Amino acid sequence: MRSEQEVERAIGRYADTVRRLCLVHLKNEADTEDIFQTVFLKYALSSVSFASEEHEKAWLIRVTVNACKDLLRSVFRSRTVPLDELLEQSAPLAEDHREVLEAVLSLPGRYRDVVYLHYYEEYTAPEIARILGKNVNTVYTHLNRAKQLLREKLGGDGDA
Repeated sequence: MRSEQEVERAIGRYADTVRRLCLVHLKNEADTEDIFQTVFLKYALSSVSFASEEHEKAWLIRVTVNACKDLLRSVFRSRTVPLDELLEQSAPLAEDHREVLEAVLSLPGRYRDVVYLHYYEEYTAPEIARILGKNVNTVYTHLNRAKQLLREKLGGDGDA
């Protein structure tokens, strides 16, 4: 079990990452807050020792992704929130940002994860592979396919 100071430090450092990752997966604020609490409770109760801050961050990302997947698979999950409602709840965005967000959120989960980790968290493909427990070539393939899908959805013909 971790001290209160350790938990507060982790929350201060990783709260935005965990919240954004939850929002990308769950597409609603209420479930995001539930999973946020679950992730940091698991962190507080965990006895895992981390070799570095990056190891700690990767552990939190993995726990977050797994908790989101568990919630989405849950038989008790009977309601969904339309993408339009999510976009209305988010801070006002420029129209082009809204369109990009909508396109990213509409990607299949395996592509959404790698796009988020690569473009928002700035992880490299080998780091993403380690975090998600996937082959590096699979991560590269998912990134390329996601870029192609985004080009098609956004009507771009340049390199994403």
